Amino acid sequence: MRNLVDFIILVVLTSIGVYLFQPTLSYGFVGLPVILLIVCGLIAFKSKASKRKGAGNIFLFIALLSLLYITVLPVFTTWSLFRSDDYQKLIGEVKTGKEFSNYVAPISTEKIRIIDQSIANKLGDKVLGSIPSLGSQVDLGDFTIQKVGDKLYWVAPLLHSGYFKWSKNSDGTNGYVMVSATNERDVKLVQKNGEDEVKIKYQPNAFFFDNLKRHVYVNGYLSKGFTDFTFEIDDSGKPYWVITLYDKKVGFSGNDATGVITVDTKTGEIQEYSIDEAPAWLDRIQPESFVENQLEDWGEYVKGFWNFANEDKLTTTEGISLVYGSNNRSYWYTGLTSVGSDEGTVGFVLVDTRTKEAVWYKQTGATEQAARQSAMGKVQEKRFDASFPITYNINGIPTYVMSLKDQAGLIKMIAMVSIEDYSVVGVGNDIKESLRAYKSAINSKGNALAPSSAVKNYEIETTVSRISIDNRNGNTYYYMILKNHENKVFVGTSLISNELPITEVNDKIKVSYDDGANEVVDIVKFDNLEFTLQKTEQQKQIEEYFEASK
Repeated sequence: MRNLVDFIILVVLTSIGVYLFQPTLSYGFVGLPVILLIVCGLIAFKSKASKRKGAGNIFLFIALLSLLYITVLPVFTTWSLFRSDDYQKLIGEVKTGKEFSNYVAPISTEKIRIIDQSIANKLGDKVLGSIPSLGSQVDLGDFTIQKVGDKLYWVAPLLHSGYFKWSKNSDGTNGYVMVSATNERDVKLVQKNGEDEVKIKYQPNAFFFDNLKRHVYVNGYLSKGFTDFTFEIDDSGKPYWVITLYDKKVGFSGNDATGVITVDTKTGEIQEYSIDEAPAWLDRIQPESFVENQLEDWGEYVKGFWNFANEDKLTTTEGISLVYGSNNRSYWYTGLTSVGSDEGTVGFVLVDTRTKEAVWYKQTGATEQAARQSAMGKVQEKRFDASFPITYNINGIPTYVMSLKDQAGLIKMIAMVSIEDYSVVGVGNDIKESLRAYKSAINSKGNALAPSSAVKNYEIETTVSRISIDNRNGNTYYYMILKNHENKVFVGTSLISNELPITEVNDKIKVSYDDGANEVVDIVKFDNLEFTLQKTEQQKQIEEYFEASK
């Protein structure tokens, strides 16, 4: 009878322990044995003390078995000494990329991301501070970058600021904040989605059964791995929590995403999707930490565990960023460098945030930190701080784009740095000015940086209607209006052609440019045909002279 009572106590205590602590423990194989070990050890000790040795031996055996399970078994099933090949292959096949533009297409300047998370936090706090009754009730959650329609936004939920605020607003906080990633003036507090009021009832800052982790845990995911709670909205503006499901593929470790669940912030409704079936508005399924760890293992165990000479070892550069490519797909981007290398890379990797397809571009270049230093060095007298670089396809050239911020964290300038050659830097007061300076820097390198053939060029022959000069940041820009193309302003520098500074109104010219969509377009090639005509006429006179002398 006493053994039965002890067994019931064991079951009850274990159940309570699992319910209370399992959401915060490593799922599945570790959390439950730890609790069993503690509970069985206590009961065994109690049984020994009361001289019921039979019962004590049973629970002591269970405790020892649990101890062996969480200590000895992981050594053989999880330790990289025995499983290095499994860790190395966890990322899957890493393909070799040839055309960068196949994955990251050229982008309009209006869509280049210049707002980073720290600036989004400042702008979001400013919105809450403008509404005193709201700012005293809620906290601003973590911002998540995502694409809403065809625009990039930082999105963050309003969360409870404490237990008493939660108890007074048990139906949830009202709204979320959207900050444009391309325009710091586009900031808004969203509290309605159509006619429906936005409510975030289930959230990390809620208590009891409103707590997001516990809500997921007790609704069918007690024995499943779930992680990476991110706040996202669909294209209509309805908010969800997006949570990655995962399995352990290498013993007790090797976390690998298997699917995703969405939780309606208002009703708590849970929908589960496989990776292939996930809705298109979900930007990412593969957590950043999973991808980073798997890439590290891929580069670390390239020659197995016993590779102390570091032969062919690769490691990721500091930091990983989210970039958006062609067909609105998003990718985790990171540079790759040889073990021991500081500023140089042997290429960079793009990993699809949904499917985990990895592509390695074997191109030497600069790390993100080296590019930051190069950009800050361009305006070192201003002592600006550069944001973490984001990779873009600029004229077919892989390019880091970053904001230059003052001591108050406000954007003052934009910088572009070539990944291949970080001495090629363009800095401007806005994105368009930075782009012109960057193109001028590229042209000054001649053929050292070859743009991709995917970039479409336009060529026209016409006459100059107007021409003017503008000096900015030590650079001289020539602005022209051309006959029959009055809807565009053509901009270039003397680095493009020595004939540009001496061009006048009514001169016949030939111009090549690479952007037919914007009002202000940058000249790629320039030829003043007046000088060509004069040279041809002189050559004709010389030929006639020699012909007559015969």
